[in-house]
Amino acid sequence: MKLAVLGGGGVRVPLFVRGVLSRPPVFDEICLFEPDALRRETTGRLAAELAGPLGRPGVVRVTADVQEAFSGADFVFSAIRVGGDGGRVIDEDVALRRGLVGQETTGPGGCAMALRTIPVVLSYCELIARYSPGAVLINFTNPAGLITQAISQHARVRAVGVCDTPSGTVDRLREFLGAGREEIAFSYSGLNHLGWVSSLTVGGEEQMGKLLARYEELQRFDHRFAAFDAGLVRMIRAIPTEYVYYFYEPQRYVDAIARAGASRGAGVRRLNAELLGGIAKAFEAGDVHDAWSAYSALMGIRHDSYMRGDMEGAPMPEPVAGALRAPATAESSGYEAIALQVIEGLTARKAGKVIVNTRNGATLSFLDPDDVVEVPAHVDGGGVAPLAAGELPGSVQGLITRVKEYERQVVNAAVSGDAELAALALALHPLVPGVTVAKEMMSEYRERHGPHLAYLR
Repeated sequence: MKLAVLGGGGVRVPLFVRGVLSRPPVFDEICLFEPDALRRETTGRLAAELAGPLGRPGVVRVTADVQEAFSGADFVFSAIRVGGDGGRVIDEDVALRRGLVGQETTGPGGCAMALRTIPVVLSYCELIARYSPGAVLINFTNPAGLITQAISQHARVRAVGVCDTPSGTVDRLREFLGAGREEIAFSYSGLNHLGWVSSLTVGGEEQMGKLLARYEELQRFDHRFAAFDAGLVRMIRAIPTEYVYYFYEPQRYVDAIARAGASRGAGVRRLNAELLGGIAKAFEAGDVHDAWSAYSALMGIRHDSYMRGDMEGAPMPEPVAGALRAPATAESSGYEAIALQVIEGLTARKAGKVIVNTRNGATLSFLDPDDVVEVPAHVDGGGVAPLAAGELPGSVQGLITRVKEYERQVVNAAVSGDAELAALALALHPLVPGVTVAKEMMSEYRERHGPHLAYLR
């Protein structure tokens, strides 16, 4: 089988490729499509050359030719960032200067990112339909749920969205309880980066009451649970994933970024520039092992600082010369495991339950059947079938309903190229205080993003 990776020079792609190649062979060929020359020669080259030390020499290659990448692909993994790290900084800055949440996947920043990305992803979908009409697109491009909704409604390819946030949350809850993966069952539902665990059983016994009663311990166990007020979590009787923080604590986030002195996007842009430069120098002076060490050190910093600035006001630390992490302790990409579970299910190698972004059907009764939701699904050779979701409290349903309407209208604006509709869609988002501010921000986004939003008229 052949896997094509759209965005093959992305900074997390070496982790993704390493994760895929470290498991029993699924693909005979992995082709990384990357139009940017610098990324082809750094992260793309690193991902390709990892195949040798992992015992799969020649399996991975990098190309700037989209036809070469897509032709004959059985699966296409999408992880692109239209506008690059600079675009993310703009997304966040426009909101933060107005005292609003400036985060890359939700609120104003998520809207701007989606508007830049949807037309580009849909154009790639046309090429996938042309060069590999039977391929399945696995979407990790953010905002993952919103992008998957656009693909589902307006492209001629089979698509499923993946994200490691919900499964990571379930895993941390399981580890807190000291349970094994085979011992647990759970209910989870919502939208991408807006989801809640509403049930978790160990050996058939419900543990949600215990988790809620011990929530302060859980907060000390993992800082991401400390994002939420324990009393609120007990009131809704469901545990939010970390991105719900931006909805429940917007002012705390804005204050934390002020203390940190820069948004997450600004820190990541600096770190990524150092990462690309470090990989290039390592290849000049050594080989793939040296490049991996440089990469691993910087990705370790990125992993360790995740959500720290947004929640605690901690600035992103500076790399320390010579303090290289061992590759085994670098950031684990996580999402390659989710993608492979989907692939193994769809190819009938191993059916199973996977949390994905997919068409709702009747899973969440308060949403439309064609809405894309994030829920557990049974994945096998017959496709992706959403499983029954646990009951969510009214306040959660209301928040999901409002955000989904915003997502529908963002997709409509992107497909129609209607600038006014884009501003009105943004005004629907719970983190935006009205139409006037939304129109101001949309005007600034269009000006600062230039050609990426020039299609909006």
